[in-house]
Amino acid sequence: MTTNGETPGPPEKASVPYQAVPVPVRDSAAPARAAGAGRITEIYAVGLLARMLEIPSPSYNETALGRELVRSMRELGFTAYVDGTGNAVGEITRGAGPTVMLLGHMDTIPETMPTRSADGKLYGRGAVDAKGPLAAMICAAAAAVDFRGKIVVIGAVEEETPGSRGAMAIRRTYPVPNALIIGEPSGWSNVVLGYKGKLDLRLRVDCPSTHPSNPAPKATERVAAAWAALLELLGPQASHASFDQPAATLVSFTGDIVSAEMDVSVRTPVGFDVPGLLAALDEAWAGGEVTVLNTVAACRTGRADPVVRALSAGIRAQEGRPTAKLKTATSDMNTLAEVWDLPMGTYGPGDSTLDHSDDEHILITDYIRGIAVLTAALTELGGLDPAALQGKLR
Repeated sequence: MTTNGETPGPPEKASVPYQAVPVPVRDSAAPARAAGAGRITEIYAVGLLARMLEIPSPSYNETALGRELVRSMRELGFTAYVDGTGNAVGEITRGAGPTVMLLGHMDTIPETMPTRSADGKLYGRGAVDAKGPLAAMICAAAAAVDFRGKIVVIGAVEEETPGSRGAMAIRRTYPVPNALIIGEPSGWSNVVLGYKGKLDLRLRVDCPSTHPSNPAPKATERVAAAWAALLELLGPQASHASFDQPAATLVSFTGDIVSAEMDVSVRTPVGFDVPGLLAALDEAWAGGEVTVLNTVAACRTGRADPVVRALSAGIRAQEGRPTAKLKTATSDMNTLAEVWDLPMGTYGPGDSTLDHSDDEHILITDYIRGIAVLTAALTELGGLDPAALQGKLR
């Protein structure tokens, strides 16, 4: 995801057993990778994630990873392909039933780091954000042999960019599923109910050339005044620590006394009046140019959502205590929730405080638990009547 803020929840259990999950082996080469009576083994699951981490996939450069995911998913029995946008897609149909989409993303930030395994942890760029959750989804979809219906697993491109091109193409061109799970690091025993929205702005002003000692307004001073005006409009309660309050970040500031601009990212709560803020900013900062670079609304589901219930049940089956969280960041859940009103939630193993860090890693035990949780959730969702899967977003 683009950032990793969240409202805090109770600490996770330190260690609980995980359950191995069965998967049919359909490829003659697969037993060496998924050995033992058609079961996804820990060796296979960790190997899949390690291969994904070894393939650099910064935004706009996901092609090699997409090809590897298609190869791996075909090996596991998926019908798999790369779509016209570059998203890696795998589908498995097991009889009549609902369609459940598992949507993760392949891209990472540009900064690289070595892939290694040490002390029960797997290190690498994307281990948490969000190759770990995506690998868990692939393994779970293959393992959910009792699921009835269709599972669509997608590794999207460009989630880490303002345009989120992969998810935008999915919401525009794909059939709407009956349920959706977004793959982001929630922590193996947590389910994310919602994300703040985002409003990206560019504020620019040009002023006549003048001597620095002239009392006439300078471009740099006027842009600095715009930042102060924005903070005042958001109010004293604005905070990145609260899901229910807006907050702003000054992303960049460039210029001189003649021409200056800054990029600002405003995180917005559910129901935030974006047009009202823009109108007020135009009035408070007359003469400057305000450009909307990107905007996406906040989203939130409830604990009674069928996806949330299924994930919570899967966590309990692994002897965990499910915790619902609200994130002050954004994800592809926002992008799809703008047009798809259906049961959805976000889940994935990994500690989101490690997103984009030089110490990014995932606990292997948590990764394996995450596969088991997703497998159980899919099995439960496959037993539901598609007509009963009604949207519950607000």
